[in-house]
Amino acid sequence: MAPTRLASKPIGVNENMNGLLGHGITTRSKQLASLKTNNLKVPNKRKADSPLKDATAKRAAFGDITNALNKTSAPGDKDKCTLALKKVTVESKVLPAVKSIKPQITAVNGKTSKAKSIQRVATNAIDAVQKHFTKDLQKPVATRAQNGILKNYDNKKEKVNQSQNSAKSARSDVSEPSLYVTALETTSSAETSKEEYKTISDKLNKVNLDDTVCSLDDETEVPHKPPTGVNDFDLENWNDPYQVSNYAMDIFNYLRSREVQFPIDDYLQRMKGITSWMRALLVDWMVEVQESFELNHETLYLAVKLVDLFLTRSSKTLPEKDHLSKEELQLLGASALFIASKFDERIPPLVDDFLYICDGAYTLSQLLKMEMNILRVIDYDLGIPLSYRFLRRYARCARVSMPTLTLARFVLEQCLLEYTLLEHSDSKMAAAALYIALRMKNIGHWTSTLQYYTGYSLKEILPVALLQNATLHKKPKSAISTVRNKYSHTIFFEVAKVPLIEDSTLMSS
Repeated sequence: MAPTRLASKPIGVNENMNGLLGHGITTRSKQLASLKTNNLKVPNKRKADSPLKDATAKRAAFGDITNALNKTSAPGDKDKCTLALKKVTVESKVLPAVKSIKPQITAVNGKTSKAKSIQRVATNAIDAVQKHFTKDLQKPVATRAQNGILKNYDNKKEKVNQSQNSAKSARSDVSEPSLYVTALETTSSAETSKEEYKTISDKLNKVNLDDTVCSLDDETEVPHKPPTGVNDFDLENWNDPYQVSNYAMDIFNYLRSREVQFPIDDYLQRMKGITSWMRALLVDWMVEVQESFELNHETLYLAVKLVDLFLTRSSKTLPEKDHLSKEELQLLGASALFIASKFDERIPPLVDDFLYICDGAYTLSQLLKMEMNILRVIDYDLGIPLSYRFLRRYARCARVSMPTLTLARFVLEQCLLEYTLLEHSDSKMAAAALYIALRMKNIGHWTSTLQYYTGYSLKEILPVALLQNATLHKKPKSAISTVRNKYSHTIFFEVAKVPLIEDSTLMSS
């Protein structure tokens, strides 16, 4: 702490605080010692005064103190605030006059006649002040809002009511009053007849205002009631808000209905320079990026779907000279991952990260241009049904264990590299992958519960399951081994090492 600065000259009693600060800061003891040294009178100790006692106190910082008090006070303290405000206002006007009378009474204390007359005048003045004070307290305090805004509002309300009444009388199709009354419409008995009140009351009695009727605790009737012998998964989890059991069936039925809007055909026959092997290499690289950036699996599936949709639609609409070249194939995969990350990730990677994983092969403008081309070709529709989402729903309804679900994920993700499986719908691919996992684990068959929730019978998914099983039996290649290496880790229960099964096992019921 800095040492105390001493005053450069003696400070007199009549100097104010500004002068004290101008000469320097001194302690109170040093100031008193300086006054005694110069034979000056020591000032009395300052007493704290109440703000109400000072009639000249102002609170300009609050603006209109009437509105400030009315806004900040509680409803029960409104009268107290008004009374205190009146008292301060009256005292500020009367106290100077009363104080001017008191010295006269003191000065003529020896003369009785003059003292009595002056005292009588003072008493009359105080009585008049009290009457005026009581009279003012009986009047309500009109705030600025009441004098201004509300007054204008009343005038506008009368004009609006007049215009509404005239418009209502001019309309010929109005047969009964509306159930809900607008904010500016008056509801006084003079303007609303008893018949109108009765009509409104009857309508309100028919409206159910109990919000507990639609709660999950009381609602037990499921709109999609499963057939006999099928476990009702949604009903058992009806009170779990994370399962959204009252909407789950409708959600996945809606996703299945949208699958026809995203068909993928044999687009490679229309393109030159790009082969199914190049596509497999691209998807394998995208899986590696997903694992390196720790992206969601939904992000990977959406990105692969964007690549196939773009190649399908662009090869149909664009001339052959404008088709994607093999040099731009990795740029397409990086841009698709960039779009899917921004759509599904909570914290997506930066655009510089995607340029880095491409090893500087493309510039920022090229990646952003490709991103805009993809969005324009798919018509900005990113709500694409994904096989991964269907698989989670089906496995949850079948109550399979996490290792079995992970095995089905491995089958489904390994099939992402297979170009010949792109023509099948995502929901059917998910159902077939789950069936293969059940048979590989030898824990069950295609039950009626799975048939109800997937919408597919065993006969419908068996051809797809045989194609997927053939993909698993293909000889592993080191160039596209990312998926197998990924699911050979202990965190994925090493499901890639589960022994494969023959087609005869799948076909046996």
